[in-house]
Amino acid sequence: MRKSVILGALTVAGLAAGAAHAATVDDIKARGKLNCGVSTGLVGFAAPDAAGNWAGFDVAVCRAVADAVLSDPGAVEFIPTTGKTRFTALASGEVDMLARNTTWTFSRDNDLKFEFVGVNYYDGQGFMVPKDLGVTSAKELDGATVCIQTGTTTELNLADFFRSNNISYEPVPIETNAEAQQQYLAGACDVYTTDASGLAATRATFENPGDHVLLPEIISKEPLGPLVRHGDNEWGDIVRWVLNAMITAEELGVTSANVDELSGGTNNPEVNRLLGTEGNLGEMIGLDAEWARRAIKSQGNYGEVFEKNIGENTPIGLARGLNAQWTDGGLIYSPPFR
Repeated sequence: MRKSVILGALTVAGLAAGAAHAATVDDIKARGKLNCGVSTGLVGFAAPDAAGNWAGFDVAVCRAVADAVLSDPGAVEFIPTTGKTRFTALASGEVDMLARNTTWTFSRDNDLKFEFVGVNYYDGQGFMVPKDLGVTSAKELDGATVCIQTGTTTELNLADFFRSNNISYEPVPIETNAEAQQQYLAGACDVYTTDASGLAATRATFENPGDHVLLPEIISKEPLGPLVRHGDNEWGDIVRWVLNAMITAEELGVTSANVDELSGGTNNPEVNRLLGTEGNLGEMIGLDAEWARRAIKSQGNYGEVFEKNIGENTPIGLARGLNAQWTDGGLIYSPPFR
């Protein structure tokens, strides 16, 4: 009897999860677009151009998912969210996923009931100061005013760092990166602290970037990645494996330029499975055989997306570092496509 009760409960749970998935995917298909939560504007990661067209490292993930599901990388509604509003937007269903420099933490995963589908950028919190402040270390910032976005892990890390080093600071709360930039340049705060990648992206937009320095300390681990709601397990699988497809494509040498040629079949079984010419991986996640091919062709593999938006040859100027492929000593790694 007990076994029947347990099996019954599992069946109900399974049906509920299936319904959640069906609702998400059906909603996306019915409206003909993916609602993707992004930042309010961080150049290189997610920002609109003068014509309102969104581009960036995180934006590419949204477009790749849309191409995999809807066969159209343009079928995305980009919804700007702040550090405070992003989680409400996801929990309420206003957005189907978040791709906006969000750190994977225990409480966000469990207490807030979200599911992080992977890491697309390994980061850490840093500090930016005007060069003429004469500071060479964050430990010299005793008594400094610090611009900090509210509702972020940055806020908590800052308090921990100053407390552990027995120094004080005065917070200057801000809501968006644009507000932080404005306040910082106006001298309302001595320091701006956020993820080091965000600092590099912000500094790149300054009229005189060389007048500002990033201090050497990285005071936290900030694994950034896309997330969906708990209960959307199958939807989470789709977003997860689109990201993994971009990562695996780089590892296997599949690019936006050669993906069509390789889709004709190769002597590498994993390339064939990735591109749908062998096996039935697409069917396993409710998509057609060419879902990954489309995403890679329109957005590029992980390395292409990195170099185009935030790499060393862009104004952002980020080296791959921890975000190099595992084969090159980095942490970027996808489970096998098999």
